[in-house]
Amino acid sequence: MSDRQLLPVEELKEKLSEPAIEVRYLLSKGYARKSAITFVSNHHRLTGQERHILARLVFSPETAEIRIKKKLSCSQLEGCDIFVDGYNVLITIESALKNEPIWFADDGFLRDISGVFGNHRITDTTCMAVDEMLSTLSALKVRSSTILLDSQMSNSEKLAKFICEKAKTKRLKADARTSKHVDFDLKEAGAHAVIATADSVIVDAVDKVADVTECWMKENRKIGKPFSLNAHVRE
Repeated sequence: MSDRQLLPVEELKEKLSEPAIEVRYLLSKGYARKSAITFVSNHHRLTGQERHILARLVFSPETAEIRIKKKLSCSQLEGCDIFVDGYNVLITIESALKNEPIWFADDGFLRDISGVFGNHRITDTTCMAVDEMLSTLSALKVRSSTILLDSQMSNSEKLAKFICEKAKTKRLKADARTSKHVDFDLKEAGAHAVIATADSVIVDAVDKVADVTECWMKENRKIGKPFSLNAHVRE
């Protein structure tokens, strides 16, 4: 199997179940994350994409617990000021719209496994994802939403303008803008802010986090259900 040919989801879950357990064990014993994933992946002769999946989804029990405690439920977002990691959220929603599998990671956040961030292009599916994201934020009755997009990504200015125009059609106070340092801006949004992202580095650096993709999927059962490599994470 080449790195471009992933197994069907159920077969992938079965193949990666034991490696995931082994990675968690090594992480719980203090092994460096990269070294643990590399060691286990080499032992099981995993492909590059399968290693990527482990890196996206598997964390130490301690790390997972800390992150889960920061995560607000969808019902807790009413009246909140939300700062959205734009591409992080949109790419995950796009993946779901394209019927690609979405996964619950050990830390309780939904993630895609496409790895397309650096090669992302605006398509009709992106426009659909924008509409779904804004509709979800409106349904959650957030007080305000600020969507930040990485300026180094192609057509980010165009996408920001589209989001602002689309937001005018919703019952939503929203702004979208580009930034050269989205991660920094989200980390410095302030104690009052809720950060909508599944980016591990940002989640670790802020106090309150939301998974807008999860809220959207809960309202759109027809999209399908997320999967997990962890028996303790509810699918």
